[in-house]
Amino acid sequence: MKYLSVPQTAERWGISARRIQILCSEDRIPGAVKIGNRWAIPDDEPKPADARIKSGKYIKQKQEE
Repeated sequence: MKYLSVPQTAERWGISARRIQILCSEDRIPGAVKIGNRWAIPDDEPKPADARIKSGKYIKQKQEE
């Protein structure tokens, strides 16, 4: 299996290197491994789906006191 670095993956997916690091630390990229202080991402791994709220509704409702 071939692995890519964070900058290579960022260029391939069209997002920032910092975002890739965050996705790796949140375990959102299956198969990503940390070697020393660097992440290695599998070459055949697809870009994870965007998990942001798109409906405009908040998940947590403000609790009434």
